Amino acid sequence: MDAIELSKKMGGKIEIRSKKKLTKESLSILYTPGVADVCRAIAKNKKLSFEYTIRKNTVAVISDGSAVLGLGNIGPEAGLPVMEGKALLFKELGGVDAIPIVLATQDTEDIIKIVKALAPTFGGINLEDISAPRCFEIERRLKDELDIPVMHDDQHGTAIVVLAGLINALKVVKKDIKKIRIVISGAGAAGTAIMNLLMNYGAKDIVVVDSTGIIYNERPSGMNDSKMEIAKITNPENLQGTLQDALLGADVFIGVSAPNLINHLDIRRMSKDAIVFAMSNPIPEIMPDEAKKGGAAIVATGRSDYPNQINNVLVFPGIFRGALDTQTKKITEIHKLKAAKALASLIKKPTRDKIIINALDKRAVKVVANVFKKQT
Repeated sequence: MDAIELSKKMGGKIEIRSKKKLTKESLSILYTPGVADVCRAIAKNKKLSFEYTIRKNTVAVISDGSAVLGLGNIGPEAGLPVMEGKALLFKELGGVDAIPIVLATQDTEDIIKIVKALAPTFGGINLEDISAPRCFEIERRLKDELDIPVMHDDQHGTAIVVLAGLINALKVVKKDIKKIRIVISGAGAAGTAIMNLLMNYGAKDIVVVDSTGIIYNERPSGMNDSKMEIAKITNPENLQGTLQDALLGADVFIGVSAPNLINHLDIRRMSKDAIVFAMSNPIPEIMPDEAKKGGAAIVATGRSDYPNQINNVLVFPGIFRGALDTQTKKITEIHKLKAAKALASLIKKPTRDKIIINALDKRAVKVVANVFKKQT
């Protein structure tokens, strides 16, 4: 049975179940008249909604369908199966009840307004598959204007698991993040967040490349506000040119962009013991066999059929499990860095083919969630 047949048979991946059996006796407590007592209590103290209602354990998974992984701007209806899948992973891995919500607008202000209006139902907001650069403004505003945790998973979940894998990969090849050059292909949501987190961890030399080429100060074309900020804090040698130019002498390649961008000859231009994280899905920027042909010491992808799968499923269930349990209002850079270190620590002796734990390893939720408990 393929995905289409299974989806048709199931009619969706998730469902809502009641926690208590409905009887004549329980009806008076679960609904009227008993529910009025709960309503009055919350009316006096809104914080009680986190104790007496589903807010305690419920996250909204919200998308406008504008940047669905590997599919692009396919719209809300077509993006809904992905949000359902995300909700399934939240529940199965983190015990978090997640509600998929897709929006029939791609207007930044409309999305912010809608999410703020929905917020009283939820304990957290997981933004998903919203295109850059709009996603940056949407997340920033919602974090500032809501008192519940908000995270755009395409940005920060991806960045955390990339850093976790890179910490272990650098151990294997015995390199210091402060002394290497990292090339990131992709200046969208994931690429920008990866850049920021790696710099906060200690990276000094990062070159970001988009479809126009290397991003550098005063580049005359293909720039926006986000890329101008990237240009200010990256590329210390002010390199210019193509992705291939950027790779000359680089130690690490991180791809969050498009399939088949580079080949083994490009990897040969990199430094000895090069690290390649090619994470475009389903087809990476370079296939693992091709990267190894070029001499790459360590190769990771987003795929499950090769070693070293870099998958943000290792991150978001634990992030929201911890945030909900501690009623944390903001997911900070400190949380992200500690989460990456915690994930990396689960591999006691990393090897070339083992720099990150299996995507469904349930230890991930516990160690990531514990990051929040240590903060409170």
